[in-house]
Amino acid sequence: MSPETAENLAIQGLSFLAADPDRLGRFLSETGLGPDQIRAAAAEPGFLAGVLSHLASNEQLAKDFAAEASCDPADLFKAHVALGGQPWEREVP
Repeated sequence: MSPETAENLAIQGLSFLAADPDRLGRFLSETGLGPDQIRAAAAEPGFLAGVLSHLASNEQLAKDFAAEASCDPADLFKAHVALGGQPWEREVP
């Protein structure tokens, strides 16, 4: 996945989170950001990869976003890596 495509997917993800107060509230709570800080944070390296990481951290959230964005949930991982994020490790019991 190209960095441009990954960035577009992450921006869609941020819009998806912002469209629902509960989703946005959870995101802000986990990141420690305030609503007034999102714009500045979005310019920081790694922010968009963090959005994708947040979406992927919850299976249902990832599925809901993927359905809305018409993509495969695996695209979250590909986009995360394309934006310079570290590959996620799966927990193995």
